[in-house]
Amino acid sequence: MPRRITDLDQLTDRADVLLCDVWGVIHNGVNPFLLSVEALKSARARGQTVILITNSPRPANDVIRQFDTIGVDPDCWDDIVTSGDVTRRLVQDAPRAIYFLGPERDMPLVDGLDIDLVEAGAADAVLCTGLLNDEEETADDYRALLAGFQARGLPFICANPDREVERGDRLVPCAGALADLYVKLGGQTRIAGKPHAPIYIEAMARARALRGDVDLGRTLAIGDGVTTDIRGALDNGIDAIFIARGIHARQYIDGRSTDEARLNSFLDTAGVAPAYWMEWLA
Repeated sequence: MPRRITDLDQLTDRADVLLCDVWGVIHNGVNPFLLSVEALKSARARGQTVILITNSPRPANDVIRQFDTIGVDPDCWDDIVTSGDVTRRLVQDAPRAIYFLGPERDMPLVDGLDIDLVEAGAADAVLCTGLLNDEEETADDYRALLAGFQARGLPFICANPDREVERGDRLVPCAGALADLYVKLGGQTRIAGKPHAPIYIEAMARARALRGDVDLGRTLAIGDGVTTDIRGALDNGIDAIFIARGIHARQYIDGRSTDEARLNSFLDTAGVAPAYWMEWLA
């Protein structure tokens, strides 16, 4: 069972590098979590390096613009690696004729890439950043479209492996839900974001660029998603801190408090064993 901690500074001597999730840990898409921001600022002041590692399908510069809009203090991170950043490499290696499935706001993902964006019927590959209207649609609304792609054997590049995220006080589906459906239909996916290795390799490269040699044993990942943040960290040899008051909170929150027995049962059922857990990043 993970050890409960109440303050990130309890682990100052445990880690040199912190790989911290963004959505669900630092903000909910609408408002920043000020305690989390201050915790990361304090970690940096103590000499730890903070790399934000997010499944956002957009490049890091777009994430920074979102931070500016909602008020996330730029002093809480040293560098940012997004799923969009590492997915660009998958796109470069894919067939040239690509169908882009996602909202207009995610188009910066393909800026500068030598590809042709085409209609669905002319595509040799699919690049998915999310649903067109995630406030009203579900993955099943795309079943016929995806079945057509699968019948033609098109690779499905998923730029955001998250299945759902919190936006304010509600959950909305992400590209990961479409990728899951594509696999169920018999299709093949290509994914570089969490929990897959490419995003962790890039994050650790950024950490080494900032502080020299870095030991994975002196690195901690922080996140609220068991199938992405926690599974990804553990699969890549990194211990993790699970943030309980995130996307899975409904599974074990009893009134206003976390039922630790239910939390441990939830983690066990998910097949993950983070080293620590916290209510909030603080």
